[in-house]
Amino acid sequence: MANFPFQRLQADLATLINKTPAGQRLPSEPDLAKQLGVSRATLREAMRSFETQGLIRRRQGSGTFVVGKVQALDSGLEVLESLETIAKRMGLEVSISDLNAETVIADEEMAALLEVAVGAKLTRVRRVIRAENRPVAYLVDILPEEILHLKDLPSDFHGSVLDFLLERGEPLATSRANVSAIGATADVAKPMEIQRGDVLLHFHAQLFNSEGKVMDYSLSYFIPGYFHFHIVRRVGGG
Repeated sequence: MANFPFQRLQADLATLINKTPAGQRLPSEPDLAKQLGVSRATLREAMRSFETQGLIRRRQGSGTFVVGKVQALDSGLEVLESLETIAKRMGLEVSISDLNAETVIADEEMAALLEVAVGAKLTRVRRVIRAENRPVAYLVDILPEEILHLKDLPSDFHGSVLDFLLERGEPLATSRANVSAIGATADVAKPMEIQRGDVLLHFHAQLFNSEGKVMDYSLSYFIPGYFHFHIVRRVGGG
């Protein structure tokens, strides 16, 4: 590797990606590693930065493909908004796929997070958010059945449980979210059409109403290159 600096490897990959038309597959990993004179492990490490930028997409069993760059969804974290609301404000079109709504039973962990009894019925809504028909986020909302029953979901549900609750007039007040970078698990990687272990931006959050009651527990997984999240902070005094 001393004769092939990592920065040079990334530059060569960038040149290759820029020369490859969107939708076309790159050479196989073994062929590309041999062509560039590096190990497959080093090649994978170098390619991750291009994946997080949304420039390439690895598909299980199919290879690595070049994708055209889409406009990133940009939002501040000070105000909770749905992806649909953010996209509409930016003039972007998003859609949902892989929608799955089901009744599940609260285990100890979920009962504590939602402040319900163990064994209580919950409604879980899972779906993929797509931009220009590409998966960019995977969202999971889990709510007590008394707040959202399966029969309550409209036939034209567009993907946002938050917007649905707001439109219904629920007095939503605050949200507490934890943010981290994680490797995609198999159950998340498959609907997002990425490889297991690929880096995702992960939010898990509780949504509270004006009385402090937990209304929703959500898990959100974002492909980093398609999102720009930021926060405005005041400077603390002495």
